[in-house]
Amino acid sequence: MADKPTNPTILRVAELSPHKPLVFNIVPDTAENARIADELGLSALRKLNFRGKLMADGKSDWRLEATLGATVVQPCVITLAPVTTRIDQFVARNFLANMPEPDSIDEIEMPEDETTEPLGDTIDLILVMTEALALALPDYPRSDDARLENAEFSAPGVTPMTDEETKPFAGLAGLRDKLEKGD
Repeated sequence: MADKPTNPTILRVAELSPHKPLVFNIVPDTAENARIADELGLSALRKLNFRGKLMADGKSDWRLEATLGATVVQPCVITLAPVTTRIDQFVARNFLANMPEPDSIDEIEMPEDETTEPLGDTIDLILVMTEALALALPDYPRSDDARLENAEFSAPGVTPMTDEETKPFAGLAGLRDKLEKGD
């Protein structure tokens, strides 16, 4: 028999049943979508859905498996025109009661399993959903018809710098040419 879906947002770990997975289906309202869009720097967040289950993993750890669905609008990196992107992403998190300590305080490496997080007193599903959405967003959204042309930036009356002049040895070549003309 399937578990009855609920809409929790913050779960107290002590109140979770280790024998029965918790099924959830979170569909934020318009105000919550607007808050998340603002937090992530989106132009709009049209649809957002986070559904899955949270289940015990051993005696003290928990595993979350979910799907994230969203329709986001971001500005194009070239034209600033709105770019709409559909995101459908599998999300997995392992909440460990005894998170392994790093070997050295001076240097901390990323764990091999990037889905691993320390288990606290609560699990905030809205926070997990927002983090998963932030990681799934396109880094450089670009509209289909956007073309990057040569851009010239300079103060009025000043000749813009060319690509050739920005090369590391362009200044030395110019100096060499001046010295050769002076001889």
